[in-house]
Amino acid sequence: MIDFIPALVPALGARLTLAADAPGGLASRSLLDYIHAGGLVGYLILLISVLAVALTVAHLLQAQRARMAPQRVVDELSRLVRSNDVRGAMEFCAMPDQRCFLTGLFGSALQRCARSPFGFLEIRTALEEAGQREMERMLKPVEGLAIIAAVGPMMGLLGTVFGMIGAFASIGGLKGAERSQQLADFMSLALVTTAEGLMVAIPATIAYSVFRRRLDRLASDVAVIADDLAGVLESGGNVARGPGRPAANGAVAVGSASAPVARGAGTL
Repeated sequence: MIDFIPALVPALGARLTLAADAPGGLASRSLLDYIHAGGLVGYLILLISVLAVALTVAHLLQAQRARMAPQRVVDELSRLVRSNDVRGAMEFCAMPDQRCFLTGLFGSALQRCARSPFGFLEIRTALEEAGQREMERMLKPVEGLAIIAAVGPMMGLLGTVFGMIGAFASIGGLKGAERSQQLADFMSLALVTTAEGLMVAIPATIAYSVFRRRLDRLASDVAVIADDLAGVLESGGNVARGPGRPAANGAVAVGSASAPVARGAGTL
């Protein structure tokens, strides 16, 4: 069994090198040397650190006020809603080149109201449900950082266990001071993966907390804009379900050739 363990550890990727092999011991090791000392586990931790950087960049590019609700989109939606062109607002939100948090939120709410017998009376509920879906989409990069923050230390601990197995297995045939020296060297190198895991997990945890709060703040700002637009619709009319079906207050429903929304909210 003792002879089998040294063969098992390299197969798992825990390739540890004695500090005495390098001039000056551990002090002469570079960052690449430490990564290499972690073996396969060390390289996996390096891989997830690159992924964490990519998710961070993706969030910084996506979660911006100018991208979640561009001013040109706000102005156009405001113009369409105030001119009672609800169908035009729906078509504008559905355009691929206008895709953003605001158009996804407001467009989904308009589509639900167009299918509902209550029309714009449930615009607030529709906005809340659409907002949850849009937030889930925006939170994907941030949730990825949370997963990396949780997995990083566990991968580091796994590498440490592999290193300890290799350390005890490698000194089975040694005695005296040489055995103690090799045990200390292998144990110190085994902790490299733990340090690597923590170096990934700590920044990822901080980034997750900061980005989550930032995204909540930006989403609240966009929700204020959508709420203002919803106020215009609430005071403007109702959309009934089904072609030609009269709405609750007598207006013609969606699907008619020229179906005005009740109380002048727009023409669909």
